[in-house]
Amino acid sequence: MLSFFWLRCLLKMVKGNIIVPEDILSFCCNGLQGSTSPPRAREPEEREEAPGAMASPSPARNPTEVQMSQLVLPCHTNHRGELSTGQLLKWIDTAACLSAERHAGCPCVTASMDDIYFEHTISVGQVVNIKAKVNRAFNSSMEVGIQVSYEDLCSGKHCSICKAYATFVAQGSLGSKVRLEPLTPQTEEEKIEYSIAAERRRMRLVHKDTLKDLLTSSPQETERETRDGSEAVPAERTRVESVELVLPPHANHQGNTFGGQIMAWMENVATIAASRLCHAHPTLRAIEMFHFRGPSQVGDRLVLKAIVNNAFKNSMEVGVSAEAYGQEMSISRRHINSAFMTFVVLDEEGHPRTLPMVAPEPGDGERRYREASARKKIRLDRKYVVSCKQTEVPLSVPWDQSNKVYLSYNNVSALKMLVAKANWVLAREKEKVRMYTLEEDKFLSFRIEMSVCITASRAFSLLSNLRRRHEWDSHYVSAELVQKVDDDDMIYHVVSQKLRSEKKPQDFVILASRRKPCSKGDPYVVAFRSVTLPTHPARAEFTRGETLCSGFCIWPESEEMSKVAYYNQAMPGYLNYVTTNVAGLSSDICSTFEACEKFLLKNKHDLISRLQDF
Repeated sequence: MLSFFWLRCLLKMVKGNIIVPEDILSFCCNGLQGSTSPPRAREPEEREEAPGAMASPSPARNPTEVQMSQLVLPCHTNHRGELSTGQLLKWIDTAACLSAERHAGCPCVTASMDDIYFEHTISVGQVVNIKAKVNRAFNSSMEVGIQVSYEDLCSGKHCSICKAYATFVAQGSLGSKVRLEPLTPQTEEEKIEYSIAAERRRMRLVHKDTLKDLLTSSPQETERETRDGSEAVPAERTRVESVELVLPPHANHQGNTFGGQIMAWMENVATIAASRLCHAHPTLRAIEMFHFRGPSQVGDRLVLKAIVNNAFKNSMEVGVSAEAYGQEMSISRRHINSAFMTFVVLDEEGHPRTLPMVAPEPGDGERRYREASARKKIRLDRKYVVSCKQTEVPLSVPWDQSNKVYLSYNNVSALKMLVAKANWVLAREKEKVRMYTLEEDKFLSFRIEMSVCITASRAFSLLSNLRRRHEWDSHYVSAELVQKVDDDDMIYHVVSQKLRSEKKPQDFVILASRRKPCSKGDPYVVAFRSVTLPTHPARAEFTRGETLCSGFCIWPESEEMSKVAYYNQAMPGYLNYVTTNVAGLSSDICSTFEACEKFLLKNKHDLISRLQDF
């Protein structure tokens, strides 16, 4: 191979006969060695062309967004030629971690993963597309939203597979936590996810308490199901134990075992346990929300255990755990993670088959059996109330102790979604009161906004107490506190004035959920929605009314000034009243909120009313 010295000499000799520009000569001699000389300055009239300059400019992308596309090969699939869920989990975790590290600027580890529902299977030859981006950063943790779809290269078909939310923690040197910079959402979608991320975080923190409360209120003896022509299979027969040695390919760039790799190993043993019950090849349908308790490193041995906790008619829950230990067996094992996975067995037409019953072991087996039943109810509540679109949620969802967390989440997140919408139009303005409208799908929503000389916290306290609303809202006759769920959630029975077109006054059963700001820039929130209570059925003397989404958001503008905004997604029975005000044929709404301002100013220094608030 020619040395660079002789290469320079050769090029200089050739230069006499072939035109070689000086900058090409410099590149050939210096550029190959990684020249550090500054680039040639461009003339003023010159423009730098981006790579692929002929392509149309793409819209600005979220800087934390990571896109991953993976072609499903035979080595990624199971016996049916379908993508292994464990492999998919590894890809999901990798994409989410890279997104988290883009924002944090330092190594991040998986702390938890919310429920994942797998809608479809993916076949060999198809492409998995994963998009991950940070929704919100808290102090040292952040929520990453992940969307997974598949693409059929032959037909061009695209289909959604699942949506997941993962929590990552940023780590500094020696494992210390790192304080994260806040994230500023730009698009309407990002603003919605940013706002609701605080509610999802709240729901994660109370997840264990929800299960504990449900088990406490349930009978100690769970009623066993009977199925014709089937005998119960002892749960002990489904038990699986396996060990894995953590090698460098299983670890991330920090030397810790990939969270996705641990999930893949856990899915493997859980599938074996499920197969031992049904003597068939099961399909994973859902993974329960779970938390990583601690890290494991290269050289650790991971012991994975799985057992079928309970088998329902068409699905079964498998509990699986991961423990780690080093070379020294004398040191106790470290609990890394526990998860609960729901499997089904599909027939040739893709319908779930009826499964054998499970006979739990005495003691811990009985406890796991009862907890699996409780988790099934919680999963249904969560999927029914939280996961579906707002327009698909029934108006008056039955309220009980087990679904209180999810109804509260739905109540607040629905209002936050409405607040984050971008297409609000100013319809009327009277004095200090401004009225905006939003026409979208089947709903007409309106927003009333005004600035009031009162602290945001005081306005929040006054407006969240429905028992005082009749003092400024003439439509309210009374509001009785039916149940104080906790410090943030109350249920009221409200009686309103009789509408002109109605022969009877309306009554409502309303869940009021209030939230203080999660971080600087967040508003105080008071959300209202209808619920159903057995103790307060519809009565003959009232027309039962319903509200899908309404409430207040209060932003501090200064120490003594606040912006108060009221939002309402108008229901059909309320629509005529709203449109009359929007069209300017009535000023009732504006007058009501002028009265609201007077009420707030009158009571902002009232010490007695402060003590009476909740």
